[in-house]
Amino acid sequence: MAPAVVFAIPVLKLAWTLGGGDAARDALLAMGPANWVDVVIGMFFAEPVLAVVLAAVLSYIGYAYRAAHGGAARRQGRALAETAARAAILPGALGVVVGAFNGLWWGVAAGVLGYLLRLGVVAEYRTGARSADTGRRTGRTAVAFGPRAVEAVRVAALLLSLVVLPVLSVVAALDGRSWTSVLMCDVDTGAGPQRARLVELDRQAPGVVGWDVPAHEVVSGTNCATDPDDVLRAPWWRR
Repeated sequence: MAPAVVFAIPVLKLAWTLGGGDAARDALLAMGPANWVDVVIGMFFAEPVLAVVLAAVLSYIGYAYRAAHGGAARRQGRALAETAARAAILPGALGVVVGAFNGLWWGVAAGVLGYLLRLGVVAEYRTGARSADTGRRTGRTAVAFGPRAVEAVRVAALLLSLVVLPVLSVVAALDGRSWTSVLMCDVDTGAGPQRARLVELDRQAPGVVGWDVPAHEVVSGTNCATDPDDVLRAPWWRR
């Protein structure tokens, strides 16, 4: 689900925010492949809850995949403390990134949530709920508190990956807010320079390449000033 967020949601964000598929295509061509990830980063900046969930899901999916494909078998002889410490590396790193974008406590939440999901994977193999050899569930019934807690973490990880992350991503894509800077610039399309509201797509000396919101086209702008209002259109659910 996380790869779908990275590749599909930016297209939806562009199409809705700019007003249609043709607008999204023109904007993508103006941005170029190198700036594709700017849309995801912009959403990452603006939506701290989405950032936390995405970071946690990325931590979980990568760890669970590697464990099921030989990682758990290789860790069988390793001390639990070492396994737990190694499991904290990526969630901690992603927590730092989320914290830098959105604030300390959002970063802490991302790191802790991702780490707990990874510990759930460790516990699945340690309790025998999954086979270290095949990565498949063994079918053992969770009766004691420990196995039940492990099962609860597994269900929570699935819900975050398959329900919460897609919903938050679609909401962020359809909220009508810009993913990047909104500027007021001088634009000259042949009738003399006029001030226009642009969504920045790329920076090129001496100005920017942007999406002219009123004119609905890609233009070049100079003498730009930041517009504090990043709302370009009403959210989808208010149309």
